[in-house]
Amino acid sequence: MRKRAHADIAVYLPSLEGGGAERVFVTLANGFSARGYSVDLVLVNATGPYIPLVDESVRIINLRKASVFKSIGALASYLREERPRCFLSGLSHANVAGLIAILMSGSPVRSVISERVSLSASRLYQKSVKDRATRLLMHLLYKRADIITVVAKKISDELVSELRLSPHKIETIFNPVERATILRALRGPPPHPWLNKGASSPVIIGCGRLTAQKDFHTLLRAFAILRTTRTAKLIILGEGEDRASLEREIIRAGLKDDVEMPGFVKRPVDYMAHCSVFVLSSRYEGLPGALVQALHCNVPLVSTDCPTGPEEILERGRWGQLVPVGDPHAMSVAIEKAIDGANTDTTARQIAFRESYAIDEYLRVLGLPPQK
Repeated sequence: MRKRAHADIAVYLPSLEGGGAERVFVTLANGFSARGYSVDLVLVNATGPYIPLVDESVRIINLRKASVFKSIGALASYLREERPRCFLSGLSHANVAGLIAILMSGSPVRSVISERVSLSASRLYQKSVKDRATRLLMHLLYKRADIITVVAKKISDELVSELRLSPHKIETIFNPVERATILRALRGPPPHPWLNKGASSPVIIGCGRLTAQKDFHTLLRAFAILRTTRTAKLIILGEGEDRASLEREIIRAGLKDDVEMPGFVKRPVDYMAHCSVFVLSSRYEGLPGALVQALHCNVPLVSTDCPTGPEEILERGRWGQLVPVGDPHAMSVAIEKAIDGANTDTTARQIAFRESYAIDEYLRVLGLPPQK
């Protein structure tokens, strides 16, 4: 590692492979740097489509390890040698690894970890040995962090009840949204011919990793029900292990001409800005960034009332419709209502998710002035 003045902030992540959390932390790292702080983005493996989005003023440290837990030694060495003032990590397994590395290094760094998913809901779906080990280590180590940030108030309540953490160590900070990106999407051309003005069919957008958590199978079934009474199109953005099973379901339901899955796109908001309805079909979340982005696009919203986030984002249905998890019939009815109904202006709700506010809040919990 080349020598320079010690970084003010080290941001630690597994990679930049395209998840919503990774995008948030790139936004934060760039924002910290824009405020005049020196920032190291420490990655287990410096791969992923968000690498080009990292500002050139942010130094990328590539630990070149195969997994988060295999990176602990290298991270401890980085902390000993580089001595950053503050440490910020996101995702449960990275938080655990970061806290172990801090203990190993003997570094006096101020530690802030971010918990981004409902503990109670994720426990129903994450049952591997690694998941259980991570949960046990969270019980043992999270109390050593200086501050724990969460993206929804209900996650804070879970950390207090399940991990016996002091509520005084937990801060709720909503994910930031880059307003410039939203404005560019709203003013730009539609990225898909189905989204062009004058297109004959309303277009529904879903977005996220193609995994069991996001439950796009329920969205497909809801769309199939909708298609029995009206024409419509569905675009699902994202990539993941459920692609093959989703493609089989599309063919089985006879929807091949009405559903497209373009894969991962760097700016899904470009699609959201021009759609008829945005749908979040997840079984569980933390604070779903895709739903927040769609809120900023001022399009009709339908979301499962999953733990956690949608209820807080939509304020119990004030800004969009909430439906039960895994219920394609209820989702279909809500989508049809969204297509036919008057859209709700969400401008007033967007204020809570401003990028500048989130950066100020993270600098506060890191113990740094908001501006230099």
